[in-house]
Amino acid sequence: MTDDDKLLSISGIQHFVYCRRQWALIHIEQQWEENVLTVSGELMHQNAHDSRSTEKRGNLLVSRGMAVTSRALGLTGVCDVVEFHKSDEGALLHGQEGYYRIVPVEYKHGKPKDDNCDILQAAAQAMCLEEMFCTTVDEIHIFYGKTRHRLKLPVSSDIRIQVKNISSEMHDYMQRQYTPKVKCSRRCNACSLKEICLPKMSKTSSVKRYIANVLGDDAE
Repeated sequence: MTDDDKLLSISGIQHFVYCRRQWALIHIEQQWEENVLTVSGELMHQNAHDSRSTEKRGNLLVSRGMAVTSRALGLTGVCDVVEFHKSDEGALLHGQEGYYRIVPVEYKHGKPKDDNCDILQAAAQAMCLEEMFCTTVDEIHIFYGKTRHRLKLPVSSDIRIQVKNISSEMHDYMQRQYTPKVKCSRRCNACSLKEICLPKMSKTSSVKRYIANVLGDDAE
């Protein structure tokens, strides 16, 4: 079980899968820079969280901006939307009759990615909800703004293992205050931290030479 002051952000999973160094710069060293993609994504999340309330539509309850936590995983965060579907089995909700099947819905600005970072983030939310409501959450939804499509996915045993492993690795990095060294890839071009991270340094023979080149100095 994890103490409150050691809980890590669920949203950090996306950073961690994208680049371990990016995650460490943001979550350990507290460095951050905005670009067009991060600003657009933040606006979409603000819209999803706008009411921070629950509304009822027949047999469906929709909660926006719900805070979730798993002490087993050591993770905490806020779900864009959580849907509670009236069902024959599932979770009991305070003030409601019967059982409800729980489905977290994550909103993303762009389109489905080549990796599974979005899936792992939504799955972590599902695992938090399981712990909070003492039930099984077997499905996640991800809505992509660019395609205007909602992707529906099962929370498989493999995905659960990946979430647990990533959470454990994140906590290890945080405990050791470890920031990985630069490893250049094509992803660096789209990273909002590329000017902070200085990915070109990994291609230079020394820090002194790199600084000299930046300053236009021929000195070694």
